[in-house]
Amino acid sequence: MEFRVRDYEEEEAIYSLWPRISTIGDHPLITRNLSSSIKVDVADSGKNDFYDPLRMPTAHIQDNTADDLPCDEDPYLSAKEWASFKRSLMQKFSGSKLVTISSISDAILRRGKVYEISSAATHAEELDNPRKASEDGVKVITCQEYVSRLREFQDEIKHAWKADDRVTSLKSSIKVARLLLDTSVSEFYPTLFILVTDVMDILGDMVWDRIKRKAEYVDDGTLICSLQENFGTSDVCSDAKETCYNWFCKIGSIRELLPRIYLELSILRCWRFLHEHPWKILHRVVMMIRGLADPLASYYCRLYMVYCAQKLLSPDTGYLVACITDMTIILRRIISEEETMSKRLVEHNVSLISLLEPPLEWIIKSICMEAYKKRQYEDIFVKLQLGRGLSNSSGTSECISIIIHHFLKELPAELVCSHASFILQLIESANDISLNQYLNYRLLGLKLSEQKSRVDNVDSVLGTVFQVITQYSRLDEYVKVVDAFLDIVLQYNMDNYLTIILDGISIRTRSKEITGNELSSLQSIIVKLLAHFNLVEDVLALNHFLEIIHVMHGSSRDVVNMHILDKGTRNGYICDPTTVQMLFDISQTLHDCPDTFSVKADHNEQQAHLISRFVQLVDYGAAMERHLTFLVECRGAFGRISELKEVLVRSSNKLAMKAIKDANNPVDFVKSCIAFNEVTIPSISATAKRMNLYLETVEVSLFSGLVCHADGLVYSAIDCLQSVDQSEGLLLQNDSNGVLSWIQKLCSLLVIIPGNPEQGVAYCPGTILALVESHSWITPQLRLRVFCTILSLLATLSQNKLPYHAYDAEVVGNDRLFYGDPSYHQELASLSSSVLTKVIDGVLQEPNRVIRGNLALEACNYVLSAYKATSEISTICSKLMEIAKSCLNANDKYMRNTVKYLDKHMSNTLGDATKPVVST
Repeated sequence: MEFRVRDYEEEEAIYSLWPRISTIGDHPLITRNLSSSIKVDVADSGKNDFYDPLRMPTAHIQDNTADDLPCDEDPYLSAKEWASFKRSLMQKFSGSKLVTISSISDAILRRGKVYEISSAATHAEELDNPRKASEDGVKVITCQEYVSRLREFQDEIKHAWKADDRVTSLKSSIKVARLLLDTSVSEFYPTLFILVTDVMDILGDMVWDRIKRKAEYVDDGTLICSLQENFGTSDVCSDAKETCYNWFCKIGSIRELLPRIYLELSILRCWRFLHEHPWKILHRVVMMIRGLADPLASYYCRLYMVYCAQKLLSPDTGYLVACITDMTIILRRIISEEETMSKRLVEHNVSLISLLEPPLEWIIKSICMEAYKKRQYEDIFVKLQLGRGLSNSSGTSECISIIIHHFLKELPAELVCSHASFILQLIESANDISLNQYLNYRLLGLKLSEQKSRVDNVDSVLGTVFQVITQYSRLDEYVKVVDAFLDIVLQYNMDNYLTIILDGISIRTRSKEITGNELSSLQSIIVKLLAHFNLVEDVLALNHFLEIIHVMHGSSRDVVNMHILDKGTRNGYICDPTTVQMLFDISQTLHDCPDTFSVKADHNEQQAHLISRFVQLVDYGAAMERHLTFLVECRGAFGRISELKEVLVRSSNKLAMKAIKDANNPVDFVKSCIAFNEVTIPSISATAKRMNLYLETVEVSLFSGLVCHADGLVYSAIDCLQSVDQSEGLLLQNDSNGVLSWIQKLCSLLVIIPGNPEQGVAYCPGTILALVESHSWITPQLRLRVFCTILSLLATLSQNKLPYHAYDAEVVGNDRLFYGDPSYHQELASLSSSVLTKVIDGVLQEPNRVIRGNLALEACNYVLSAYKATSEISTICSKLMEIAKSCLNANDKYMRNTVKYLDKHMSNTLGDATKPVVST
């Protein structure tokens, strides 16, 4: 068998494409006026069902301002919001595991499992009752048992109702409502409020459904009418009205005030059956609640009233204003005479105010929702005596800090921006124990930062705020306020305030351990600075910036370091040596963190990617030896990052190529780069990455004329595949095309690399052949294609002129090195004969018939392209075609084309007298 002689230059000329001609005309997606012959105007066709994603729909954009409320939006706080509010309330005030109960909670005392503990073992703060603490014993119950008992009451009410025993349901409900009289354990009261009002809601729903059914049906079930959502009293029959009135009379006869109020509130919406304007009842209820002396009980009673009043769809906000006014009076009484109170009493009042805050928050949210709907913020401020109003802000009255806080939280940002000076005056006037004043300054800053538009008197506002906060000695308060105002400082480029902020942080962080809350605020400040400046060098140059970073620790320090790395790698190559060293130190801190690369996989992957990107972007310019030293330092510093090792090798190859193109650099530097790769690549665990890097480095070696290095790297690449174990091999089976690509690339490089006279030119191809035969994970399909690749390699090496040579002219190709050497061609022919035998066996090993047939055709084409047409080759091809014919359909296009090519090839070579090898 002889290899086919090929003229690669002539083949390239024959099979090359015709000269390419650029197209004429615009891109079809460019918007342009169509000619008059094609009258298609999509924009004005009057059809709205066409949407062009490449066209800016500016003509159809509607300018919806932030003040416009959609017409179908519910102006009241939804049931979903109420449910969320209740969950947060129970989580915030979960209380202790044991609940102290008094004689007021007689229902719980009689039926619940009760324990007695000595007063000495009970904290006075939990009891919140000096008289109770002096008793010999205190009765307690677990929270779980308390809740279980209330669930029993709930079931009793439902069962009695289903049994038409309305009296028992009402009596049980009264017992449940009486529990809210007990405020002795204040921390448990919010939870108790939620549990009791859930029972009240159940009773209210059952009463409502009963009266509504009486209004719609007679006793025998005959439908009278169907009440609409907005029904009036004229739509309700007298029987239903009488039943409704009877319920209010029963509730009105309850002796104790608080249970009577809660029961009436539970059926409050039933007033719709009796009055055309049921919300007018709310004024009477407000007056009744004023009779509750206990602040805690009265606050939460008002909260339930506001929740129930929403079901009346009241157009009047008077009851809300009255509630806030009454609650303010109570708050003033609690915080009054602060200077004369003992420290313990002040702490008690602060604790009490925290319990009163949730009702205050919900009611303020409700009143602001109404004000937003009606655009009556001015009116609300006047009615609540919060200054003279937004339009005339020349004077303000003394306000309570916590009330200002929750109003400010609910006001729209645009309103706060346009009246910033007035709101600042309100905050300045509110300085009491109800809420730390810095929280209001912080909230003001956050509100002002929400709007990108001009802030009213921004310089004056900032000047006033900074005069106050510079007096703060605590770092936590200082950083929280400046963090809120930093966006405005950066937006208006107020460098003087930025200097004040950084100086203030530096002073307050000296000789002080930073707490978690302070770290969070410092992190936010630094991230905002990094986002504002375009270059990381500008941020690093800020006064005290590096000093502030050094005092940070833990996860906040890691987050800041990641943001600095991200910023440093966003603007292309990093050339400044100082910046490189700074980012290197930051990367090393991240890498050496104990938590890094251990728990949070996504977070750690991001860190590894940032460090790798930093190393990839470093550029020392002409100082290439310093760059290689940097890569060596990175390999030692970041040994745990697998991704980085690949970056290091590619960077080293890039340096080598740069040195090759630079005539002033000696070849020794290129050798150093390749030696660096030879040490680094074996430490990479993934076989695929190792193979790709070995092949890439072989190309660099050949480009620089380093044949010995190229030989060693080729052997290393073969060893890399040889060392694949069974488990990894099964994974590589899924990427058989990738494995074949490596071997094909390796064979293409062997065309350039001169053969070793001692080992023989067929040594490397033979080693590859032995490799694919020895591994069981290599599939028959992959094995056959490797055989065909080796055949192509041997056929190429047999040519008198190779298709390509090394870039370096000093690398002598095999066509010149072994020219006219008969032993060279004999060695190639011997190996090819062995491979050719394995090709047919490889085809037969494939179990799938269709794949086996296609492999036979593929092998036949390889053989025809590699060998001259001889009788021996004709016999081999005939066997392959018979296999294909037995496995594939006779009309298979691939098979028919192969038959035509085979007949033509054999006829041209052996003569016209030769009969076709295979007929269809």
